[in-house]
Amino acid sequence: MIYLYYLFAALLVWFSFKSFRGGIAYLRFFSEEMARARSDWEPMVTIVAPCKGIDQNMLANFDALLRQDLPDYEVIFVIDDPADPAADIVETVRQGAGHQVKLVVAPKAAGSSQKVENLREGVLHADPRSEVFVFVDSDARPSPGWLRALIAPLRDQTVGAATGYRWFLSERPTFASELRSAWNASIASALGPNEKSNFTWGGSTAIRRDTFERLAIRELWKGTLSDDLAVTRAMRSAGLKIRFVPQALTASVESCSFRELFEFTNRQMKITRVYMPNLWLLSFFGSGLFCSVMTASFIFVLSSPASSARFLVASATLILVSLFSLGKARMRLRAASMALSVHEKLVSRQTLPQMTLWLIAPFIFLLNCFAALFSRRVNWRGNRYEMVSPSETRLL
Repeated sequence: MIYLYYLFAALLVWFSFKSFRGGIAYLRFFSEEMARARSDWEPMVTIVAPCKGIDQNMLANFDALLRQDLPDYEVIFVIDDPADPAADIVETVRQGAGHQVKLVVAPKAAGSSQKVENLREGVLHADPRSEVFVFVDSDARPSPGWLRALIAPLRDQTVGAATGYRWFLSERPTFASELRSAWNASIASALGPNEKSNFTWGGSTAIRRDTFERLAIRELWKGTLSDDLAVTRAMRSAGLKIRFVPQALTASVESCSFRELFEFTNRQMKITRVYMPNLWLLSFFGSGLFCSVMTASFIFVLSSPASSARFLVASATLILVSLFSLGKARMRLRAASMALSVHEKLVSRQTLPQMTLWLIAPFIFLLNCFAALFSRRVNWRGNRYEMVSPSETRLL
């Protein structure tokens, strides 16, 4: 049994080293991309923002959407109920807006998630002149250069979609909020220069209108819960690239409770299991390996004689994995600080949480993977869904 531990410990150290090297590449990628000249491509753009209920700091999020440095774009906010309180916030930002703002009411979802139904309705109201569709979440607060940077890769016809990703920040940090941010950050660093392995995030995705229509994305969305992973599957099937744009790393400025933390993380992993089962299995193996080896190493250090091989291997494992993980977390935070310079104070405040909570995040991942193993049901914005398959969703 001890030799099995040695084998798994060696695997964990090796994977941690590879992850550390990935962190170096991630930071280098951010540095190179952030240094690129500002794009001069200025097509007409339609932004579709599905809404349901009130998000924290929603007014500031919507205001940021209407302060992009692109001259010609419209924003279509979509709700599923005229009485939704989000409508009042849309009306507030509409007053004095320098761009066209539309408020659209979508049908109630039946065989899809309400977000997907809102998106499917929103694109029907796009300006005929629009060349690019951009999809954004209502809890995202983009920087002023977000839109121009996000659409820039689509000038290349071989790029099917351009994407950013979220980074959670809190004006009033709590342990649950910072743990969610650390959990999410490990996914953010999975995106990078490899356009074949990238995936789209629905909170910040751009697709050329002709590509959207040629791939029949609106029809592909029918019956789905996850808009972004459905787009990812469509792009890969069509052999089109997915470009990750560091400048489109987008802040979500909000706090959460532990209940909201687990509701969010469980939902993400359940969606992953249905839409990208290989990635779910990889997460299951990776988090299981980390949790079992680190726990065993800690026990062996406490219980073994200091001169024993078991003590030495366990100590070396704890030290090496910790050093590699700390290095990766540090580089990831430095990359985020480049893209989120308008939130410099909030990002710098995350130094201690990001440098420590990497140790706990894999245990959350493992719990999420087990939750996805036994259930395909999720709670999302007041609705409860069951994912029957990638193309069939049941509203419970």
